Amino acid sequence: MCRQIAYLGDDVLIGSVLSEPVHGLLRQSWRPRRQRYGTVNADGFGVGWYAPWDPVPARYRRSGPIWADPVFADLARVIRTRALLAAVRSATEGTDGGESAAAPFASGRWLFGHNGKVEGWPHAVAKNAAGLPSVALLELEARCDSALVWALVLHRLDAGAAPGPALADTAAELAAAAPGSRLNLLLTDGDTVAATAWGDSLYYLVEPERGAVVVASEPYDDDPRWIEVPDHTLLTATRTDVCLTPLKEPPL
Repeated sequence: MCRQIAYLGDDVLIGSVLSEPVHGLLRQSWRPRRQRYGTVNADGFGVGWYAPWDPVPARYRRSGPIWADPVFADLARVIRTRALLAAVRSATEGTDGGESAAAPFASGRWLFGHNGKVEGWPHAVAKNAAGLPSVALLELEARCDSALVWALVLHRLDAGAAPGPALADTAAELAAAAPGSRLNLLLTDGDTVAATAWGDSLYYLVEPERGAVVVASEPYDDDPRWIEVPDHTLLTATRTDVCLTPLKEPPL
């Protein structure tokens, strides 16, 4: 129900990753090619990026469609980065609008996105939410399924979990509580990327010519080097290495 992308690599303009590719995230907001659920991603967007002098990323988020935002066009034209995470949103019914509900969500050095839907939200996962510290619930950025997913992931990260297990365990927990949920999760700290393919499309591309790895809901061009990640798989990546680990579905 969204499209998202993470980039690690040589210093590039944001626009060279998000808006210049013929099928980039900008175009995916109104004409995605591989999206299985929904057709338009116009319920908000966001981009987070890292500067070399600061491990805490900057973010720009808005509640409207990315194609109608002239400020984004200016930012994409002039800002350079070695790492980013961006998303365009198609909202789950019954969730908040507004830019606070648009990915990427953030805490410290982390950026996070969720492509999918928690089935039966919020009732199906009320017990999962009850397991969080009260401060985590009070700090939710928005009343939406993705914000709760992020709180569950962040709780694991703060407890010392590595990025891959934090995503995999959260996906398994939510899938057990809310069967049929789509839980493509994406996380970066500017040096590594972790992602789950769980119910929707996920691809990666290694670009040695710019020392880069790209992880995305769908390819932004027709480069034959794009590789589709099998469903129920955990991806972890650096600029030079990609690892895929099968994940088990929870028992019914």
